[in-house]
Amino acid sequence: MNNFKDEYYSAMTIDEILTDLKARTNEKVWKMNKKNGAHNNQFGVMMGDIRKLANKIKTNHTLALELWATGNIEARLLATLIMVPKKLSTDELDKIARSEKFPQLADWLYSYIIKLHPGKEELRIKWMQETEPTVARHGWSLTSGRITREPEGIDIPGLLNRIETEMPTADPFVQWTMNSALAQIGINHPQYRQQALALGEKLGIYRDYPVSKGCTSPFAPIWINEMVKRQG
Repeated sequence: MNNFKDEYYSAMTIDEILTDLKARTNEKVWKMNKKNGAHNNQFGVMMGDIRKLANKIKTNHTLALELWATGNIEARLLATLIMVPKKLSTDELDKIARSEKFPQLADWLYSYIIKLHPGKEELRIKWMQETEPTVARHGWSLTSGRITREPEGIDIPGLLNRIETEMPTADPFVQWTMNSALAQIGINHPQYRQQALALGEKLGIYRDYPVSKGCTSPFAPIWINEMVKRQG
């Protein structure tokens, strides 16, 4: 019976998947998505249900591209989980990244596809020069990763100058990842720590950001000091 179920899900068509997703509609999820910036081409499906469906379908790059092409939020979320990053050209991924503005979906695309793509450095360089918020956010996210894990060749003083100049008026969608880059500079590069701390204090962005008990504030000076303290 289990083998039959596995074969069924792996052979599902686009129409069957959309019907399955629509049957899982949750009005509260729909409204929450809408509040968080989603467009109307959605069903309002819980993330856990999408992950379960992806686990049953397994990897299917062709199907993933078809799902993405529908423009439906849940179909696109599912697509990020069954797509094969290396099968996308950098141009294809660039077009995909530009085609979706919903923050949660953009973040799933980044986590499951963009940061695993073999051409991510080429895209990072391109996107760091962009003003379109979605791809600019991806560019700063990739740069934050380089700052943390592969800083060789990264112009940290230049990044600090850009953060000081651009972050105060940046789109909130981009501002969050610029702030992450600032924090990672302070956390991982002691020679720039005081400069990062001073810049965070000067900008004051997220100073009063509400956080739950036990969570670290995204305000860069607090974030930097807390993570450095944990490093011992």
